[in-house]
Amino acid sequence: MFVIVKMFMIILAIIGTAFLLPVGTALYLGEYDVIRAFIIPLAISWVLGGIFYFIRPKKSVLSTRSVFVFVSASWIVISIFGALPLYFGNYIPSFVDAVFESVSGFSTTGSTILSDIEALPRSINLWRCETHWLGGMGIIALTAAILPIIGVGGFQLVKAESTGPEKGKITPKMANTAKALWLLYFTFTIAQFILLMFCGMDWIDALSHAFSTLGTGGFSTKNASLAGFNNLSVEIVCTVFMFLASINFSLYFYVITGKFREISRNSEFKAYLGIFFVVVLCLAFSLIKFYGSFETALRYSSVQTASIMSTTGFSTADFTQWPPLSQLLIFVLFFIGGCSGSTGGGFKVIRWVILSKQFRVEIKRMLHPHGVFNVRVNGIPGRNDLVLNIAAFLFMYFLLVFATTVMGTIGGLDLFEALTGSLSMVGNVGPGWGRLTGNMGFLPDWLKCWYCFAMIAGRLELYNLIIFFTRDFWKK
Repeated sequence: MFVIVKMFMIILAIIGTAFLLPVGTALYLGEYDVIRAFIIPLAISWVLGGIFYFIRPKKSVLSTRSVFVFVSASWIVISIFGALPLYFGNYIPSFVDAVFESVSGFSTTGSTILSDIEALPRSINLWRCETHWLGGMGIIALTAAILPIIGVGGFQLVKAESTGPEKGKITPKMANTAKALWLLYFTFTIAQFILLMFCGMDWIDALSHAFSTLGTGGFSTKNASLAGFNNLSVEIVCTVFMFLASINFSLYFYVITGKFREISRNSEFKAYLGIFFVVVLCLAFSLIKFYGSFETALRYSSVQTASIMSTTGFSTADFTQWPPLSQLLIFVLFFIGGCSGSTGGGFKVIRWVILSKQFRVEIKRMLHPHGVFNVRVNGIPGRNDLVLNIAAFLFMYFLLVFATTVMGTIGGLDLFEALTGSLSMVGNVGPGWGRLTGNMGFLPDWLKCWYCFAMIAGRLELYNLIIFFTRDFWKK
């Protein structure tokens, strides 16, 4: 138990350390009220983290139940802790709203309750975007990369936080795997930051949007999101990095180490490429009459396809005003999501790939009853265990979507608003339809709390949070 408390306090100290960026920005800009909002939670996190870090208990093996409790509790408390500066500074006067904004940030959903983002201090907006970056690759994975505190059970902890049906190591040690992934993540962030500066953004906007893009979150410093900049080069850079962030980061490690065969036979990557480019082209052709030229249509279709498919949520146009076919294509993307092992949310492409392969296997069995057929993933046969895992996940995923849709209708949304809102919350996509394309401040507090639950459950791949509501978890 003490080991869990120690890890918990150190993670809070790491989040407190992340406060230094908005605090430094506030000092630079003269936004001194912001500093007061951050300083108390920062000091508390450092004191508690420092005390527990220097206490050296005996290493112990974490039980399976301890892993689920620790990961879920960490994300809940971190989200509340990240909301404190927003609430203490009175930038979001309602505590429920502040927590919703923080959960949306850390879970990389990107929905907001704010109606005038540009009225906030710039350092506060930077913190909102930084929460995407911290939550994107994983807070526990960051802790494992920075400090060797997890020890025994570290792989189980990081595995519980990671996305996708298959979770493994790209290096023998979990700490080294976490370091490699975070180094790649940091490198991409710096690269996009520099490119956005060259495109005309100042350093705060560039860093904010690099955080949001690589974390596939979608918070912006403009009320109109990317459309507020009206800059083609900015849109191109963000589109490219949204695409890169929604690909399994292990593939970049294989590029660096020269293991190109691992990439060429990766079933999910090939499917993701195919879906992305087919949707971009179909969407562009469907928008030609709406925008008057193929070039303009391609510009908007590329950004919105990358944004929704990666679950980032940036916008350059109101897609709810597009022709019905274009809206349908966008709606379909709500069901797909990014790749496993990426910062993207959603159902994940690999799950659809495996289900489609199982469908083909069932057709072959009907035609050849005595044949022996296997699902092959990345060229490896015999992955029937994944089919069962994904079938269970599919049931749980759409059960939560249904429950969240029901909650939305009770909360005053029409059926389609409630459905797209639930897909957005569970899939960590961000925008919805109707009134949910803007801010969600009008929703009742109880529905915001339910949406917070749905966002964290979706970010943690459902099992980690929903398992607490099962009888088997509480049995000895």
